[in-house]
Amino acid sequence: MPLNETISNYIDSYIGISAGTYESAIITAAVILFSSFILAHIVDFIFEKIFKRLTKKTKFNFDDLIITALKKPIFYSVLILGAYVALEVIYSAGQYLAAINNILLTVLILIWIFSTLKINKILFDNVFIQITKKTKTDLDDEIFPLVKNITSIVLVFIGLMIIMKGIWNFDITPVLASAGILGFAVAFAAKDTISHLFGGMSIYFDKPFKKGDRIEIGVGEIGIVEEVGLRSTRIRNFYNNMIIIPNSQIANSKITNYNYPNSKMMVKIPIGVAYGSDVAKVKRVLMKIVKSLDEVLDDPEPNVRFDNHGESSLDFAIIMWVREPKDKYVIIDKINTAIDKEFKKNKIDIPFPTRTIIQQK
Repeated sequence: MPLNETISNYIDSYIGISAGTYESAIITAAVILFSSFILAHIVDFIFEKIFKRLTKKTKFNFDDLIITALKKPIFYSVLILGAYVALEVIYSAGQYLAAINNILLTVLILIWIFSTLKINKILFDNVFIQITKKTKTDLDDEIFPLVKNITSIVLVFIGLMIIMKGIWNFDITPVLASAGILGFAVAFAAKDTISHLFGGMSIYFDKPFKKGDRIEIGVGEIGIVEEVGLRSTRIRNFYNNMIIIPNSQIANSKITNYNYPNSKMMVKIPIGVAYGSDVAKVKRVLMKIVKSLDEVLDDPEPNVRFDNHGESSLDFAIIMWVREPKDKYVIIDKINTAIDKEFKKNKIDIPFPTRTIIQQK
């Protein structure tokens, strides 16, 4: 049943004036109009003198804005409903004013569409924005405006559907069908953009990394996360170049986060020495080098491991931990420089690969 018919039946059943004369209907309508005028000003007074004073005592700002946003719509709603009921009384007495009543209901719904849009904006700009400040990704700055816009579109759509179907009894089935076809066409044309969008939302909710993390993507890119956007993520590689990777590609790739669960990173440096070298001496020299560097952590404790008898060398590995992933290449440079110096001083040789060729006559 349309909205206007529902309200009319409600008024007829509770006021009981459908059988009244035209003159009595006019008097009743005038009383209703006057009463709604008084009631509207009473409600306005309550908002102004009570609700506003209460909200001023809170530490929040958004409640003051919401009360201000609701004050005028409620005031006008009481007046419009009073006029609607008054005209309904006259209409029930024999005057054909249904179209005017439909216009009044339409105006009422439009007032509340704009009011809910304003409240929606207040909530997103003053309440939900506090949530974004507690997170460390820039994706929030793009997600919340998007959600705010989608919510606004839904509110407008619902309001217009109520006006067309509930008040004017307009058949909206063709409109919905056309909107569905149009939406399908738009979605198909923008499927890549939509996949990037959902990829960005996946990154937002799963949080595999944040701004400033050093990560490696399965596609082979490694660098520092500079910005997490709604469509793409920007990574600065070691050549100081900005790499822009679509979020859909990241969401479907293996991600190595060198800052998670903490920033400590293991560094392994292999080194080979000549056969005949004193293994204990080699370990002692390598450990002395490691212990002399400030970048190497004491916990976990570094160690030198004799890994293998290689084809041309005795293969060792230095295992150590550094505070930050960025220290990895600094420590590799320092270790290799010190190895070259200390091996020369201690007469430890690093062999060249050799091959023995036996020639048969």
